[in-house]
Amino acid sequence: MNRDIIQGNWNQLKGQVQQHWGKLTGDELDRVEGRRKELVGLVQERYGYAREQAEREVDSFLQTLH
Repeated sequence: MNRDIIQGNWNQLKGQVQQHWGKLTGDELDRVEGRRKELVGLVQERYGYAREQAEREVDSFLQTLH
């Protein structure tokens, strides 16, 4: 999914992101504002993933949104 599309549709996508990664709070997702890099960092922090694994997780999730 295109980065601009993620940011443009972030309010609709937040709910799906929070369902997928339940440890992420609404306030945290509000700060991310659809930026992939920040989402990767947040997933990495909350779930204890290595950076590469967090990137794969986020990319995989975004592919499911097509």
